[in-house]
Amino acid sequence: MRRTDRLFDLIQLLRDGRLHTASDLAEQMEVSVRTIYRDMDTLVASGIPVEGERGVGYILRAPVFMPPMALTQVELEALHLGAALVRQTADTELQEAATRVLTKIDQSMPEPMFGALDGFGKEIFAAPEVAASFGNMPTIRHAIREKLVMLIDYTALNGRHSRRRIRPLQMEYWGRAWTCTGWCEERGDFRVFRVDRINDILVPGDRFEQEPGQTLVDYLKRFEAS
Repeated sequence: MRRTDRLFDLIQLLRDGRLHTASDLAEQMEVSVRTIYRDMDTLVASGIPVEGERGVGYILRAPVFMPPMALTQVELEALHLGAALVRQTADTELQEAATRVLTKIDQSMPEPMFGALDGFGKEIFAAPEVAASFGNMPTIRHAIREKLVMLIDYTALNGRHSRRRIRPLQMEYWGRAWTCTGWCEERGDFRVFRVDRINDILVPGDRFEQEPGQTLVDYLKRFEAS
């Protein structure tokens, strides 16, 4: 679980107004007590009204609310369309996340705003190339997020087979295909790979640093200049 998600879940646990020991929180969150201590320090430093101390427990002294949302009909339609696209063109993890986001948003909106959404965004179909990418996408997204080197077995459009060691920087959706842009260590340059043509991915756990000339910003500058 990402740390930001864990911090959000901790706030939800503390919203009952009761005293929670670090050991109880650690058990519910499936992390160590030391991790809970660090997370509580982070919440306090960010202004969340948590009181308590190590060895005693923690309690939320004031209610914490999500900021109110005032969405127009068109904005709501845009969110539903975006979620529909994700549910049809992304992997299972992102599909489920899109559904959860819409549920949270819909529950906060007034009932009259949903009449125009009946049937909205349902006629979206993923191309075969997109569907073929789903198996690789969670691994690639994790590697991008954690800055992990990937070893890939790849077949180019011309049928040429190669094995590459790349530093993944971002994924792109082109309507009929997903691609992954990264720094290829074999070529010493940026390369763009079709995700559906990656036959196998190995993530050995090697982290890479953002070196000058090899970052996403550098790639985008070159792309814009071309």
